Amino acid sequence: MKVLNPKVILFTLSILAFSKGNLFAQNGTITINEDPKIKELLALKKEINTNETDSERYKIQVYSGNRNGAQTAQKEFSEVYGSWHPTLQFEAPNFKVWAGNFRTRLEADRALKSIKKTFPSAFIFKPKKG
Repeated sequence: MKVLNPKVILFTLSILAFSKGNLFAQNGTITINEDPKIKELLALKKEINTNETDSERYKIQVYSGNRNGAQTAQKEFSEVYGSWHPTLQFEAPNFKVWAGNFRTRLEADRALKSIKKTFPSAFIFKPKKG
């Protein structure tokens, strides 16, 4: 590896120091004109997207077993992951804890990656219709 000559380094630094005063950045302001109904529409879209009964959505199962275990898992999940509301479901003979309501498989995969740290047996599924 070749070491640079100290004169070359000094010369380069002096050129950078003198040229610093000649550099200018552009400053400006941005004005956004937004229709007031956009917030209303976004709220409506959010409400539609959180429809729990939509069978085209993905969910994550974090537990399957007895009632006490399911209630414990549901409570633990709520404490760790507050943004994905867990629900307790009964499918004979097991109680199951389901979380999330994801529109796409990609969203569910991202959530699953985080959830598997606490619940290693968690998996993604689509609930059956009806």
